[in-house]
Amino acid sequence: MYKISMVSLGCPKNQVDAEMMLYSLKQAGYQIGVPEADADAIIINTCGFIEDAKSEAIENILEAAQYKTDGNCKAVIVTGCLAERYRDDVTTEIPEADVCVGIGSNGNIAEIVKNAIEGKAQNSYGAKEDLNLNGKRILGGWPFTAYLKIGDGCDNCCTYCAIPKIRGKMRSRTIESCVAEAKELAQSGVRELIVVAQDTTAYGTDLYGESRLCELLRELCKIDGIEWIRTLYTYPERITDQLLQLIANEPKLVKYLDIPIQHVNGEILKRMNRRGDKQSLTALINKIRSTIPDVTLRTTLITGFPGETEAQYDELHQFVREAQFDRLGCFTYSAEEGTIAAELPNQIDEQVKTDRAEHIMETQLDIASAKNGEKIGTIQRVLIEGWDDYIKCYYGRSEADAPEIDGKVFFMAKEQLLIGDFVNVQINDIIEYDLLGEQL
Repeated sequence: MYKISMVSLGCPKNQVDAEMMLYSLKQAGYQIGVPEADADAIIINTCGFIEDAKSEAIENILEAAQYKTDGNCKAVIVTGCLAERYRDDVTTEIPEADVCVGIGSNGNIAEIVKNAIEGKAQNSYGAKEDLNLNGKRILGGWPFTAYLKIGDGCDNCCTYCAIPKIRGKMRSRTIESCVAEAKELAQSGVRELIVVAQDTTAYGTDLYGESRLCELLRELCKIDGIEWIRTLYTYPERITDQLLQLIANEPKLVKYLDIPIQHVNGEILKRMNRRGDKQSLTALINKIRSTIPDVTLRTTLITGFPGETEAQYDELHQFVREAQFDRLGCFTYSAEEGTIAAELPNQIDEQVKTDRAEHIMETQLDIASAKNGEKIGTIQRVLIEGWDDYIKCYYGRSEADAPEIDGKVFFMAKEQLLIGDFVNVQINDIIEYDLLGEQL
């Protein structure tokens, strides 16, 4: 029985692909989840979205290759977006990698791994559309939280983004298949479901001729055992009154919206092939907050897009101060080969990009700390994620916190608690993005 280790990088959607590959490997008789030093093969499921992600992927490939000398490893196999985007270049430029597997060949991973271990390594690239969106998984994270990928690919074609080239056009799963998987996850002990796609608000437009996100969410809310449902990657122009009313009135839908707006200046957004401007985005935020008064709003921004003037950056920075997002991440523009934006004139100096992003994040830290300060004295329902042995307390997340990207709630308890349970915590203090409290 061959032993397999896997490292999955990048976004939750890539994690779902990894979990499906793990299931295929286990079904084929492989032992999975072993330490890298003991593995016969190491799979690096990569992200290839921006330069930092590519660097992280290459670093992990090289670290895995060390086990061909220091451990039992006979093959390093590269899967995911980097493999799909660069294909044979991966094994040519990084000879430490033995096999490169495009996303369309994920379904053949068991055979590919076997051949690689036995010295018959061969790169494999199926059509993007061959990536199976339906299938069983072995969860790689907590057993009580799971991502539900409702589609793959994207039709938005933002000029800075390589995802359509990597993942192809948007393909939605049927409502029936999404609900069936969610029921299986609930039966396995999952209590929090996080709905993801490249653009969740576009869900169903390819299959049904219109967005069916609201219909899907209603069906998911009927599933016994699921207590929180969180939706990420909602495109601002597709956030409808119907969706807002549903989130406001459905108890299982956490009052949380992730809206990656990227910028607010109308000219910059137009060059990004996105719609809207500061006025329309301000109106949307006001509508969301009036419909869902206790909503948590998250966004992501890009500084240093080609041609971004100081005045356009100042408009973005002022908007951050005015909009008062609860959660915000700001990234520097990455010129990705093959994208329209990479060929635009007036590329911005790297240090200027960085300075602008850091300035926004400094402002956001003040905003987030003030908003967290308003929670002192409140009672938050927290999903327990673990025990911190260093500070001797439990930690978890409130419904205002998505895993990996948001803060945590650290709290004391007078009794032993079960990981994966919900508990009420009184908030007594804050540390930047995190809350501190004690179990009631």
